[in-house]
Amino acid sequence: MAASIHDHLTDQLFKVILSLKDQEQCYKFFEDICTISELKAMAQRLEVARMLDEGCIYETIVEKTGASTATISRVKRCLVYGADGYNSVMGVLKEEKKQDVK
Repeated sequence: MAASIHDHLTDQLFKVILSLKDQEQCYKFFEDICTISELKAMAQRLEVARMLDEGCIYETIVEKTGASTATISRVKRCLVYGADGYNSVMGVLKEEKKQDVK
């Protein structure tokens, strides 16, 4: 994680996010704190990360998510050289996908 984001306000935000109890509370909080576009962009980047992790090619990711190749490249760079944030949640996404298949 880049040192520049570490501060009291970011700590406060993360503590609040970690305190959220369920998906409904997350929806309510993020609906208030983010614009719809910001929330959709974060969700899109997470899906791009999931698809890259599965080995999907850029063309398929663009087609299925609508993400730009610049966004896909940025997410890929984070997967390879980042703080392991995406990689740390891949297990959750894989488990969710298994549950969806059942």
